Amino acid sequence: MIAPICLAAPAFAEPTAVGRFKDWAVFTEPAGDDLICYAATEATSKSPSKANHGAVWYYVTSWKSGKAKAQPSIKVGFNFREGSSPKAKVGRSVWTLFTAGAEAFAEDADDPAIVEALRKGSSLAVEGTSARGTKVSYKFSLSGSSAAIDKAAEACR
Repeated sequence: MIAPICLAAPAFAEPTAVGRFKDWAVFTEPAGDDLICYAATEATSKSPSKANHGAVWYYVTSWKSGKAKAQPSIKVGFNFREGSSPKAKVGRSVWTLFTAGAEAFAEDADDPAIVEALRKGSSLAVEGTSARGTKVSYKFSLSGSSAAIDKAAEACR
């Protein structure tokens, strides 16, 4: 398994916008001698509505060095419950994720199927549990995801 690639970068590293594809955007970001390229979309709905979710984004990330290629993940504005197993769903397909603080990732073997579903689906739903025990759920539009994922991969070739 490839270690999860957390998107936290040094404070001086500023992402560069590469393009916008409907509901998705593409960015590059320096990481030392490497380059991170990612397609990203912000949650279109957050539940429960009274919870403080912070920024909630879904990413498909690649590194120019090859550390990761088309790695899907979610990043939220709080920590997930340690050891919890959030679920990602596109259509009838469901994947179990593992958490790393405020992020959650799929097993490497699931990454290609998830990315393919993101390309072909219309929406993504993610459900999880916060460190405080709050059940949370998010919805994301997949409009523009295929073009954005392609552009992010191209930017890191």
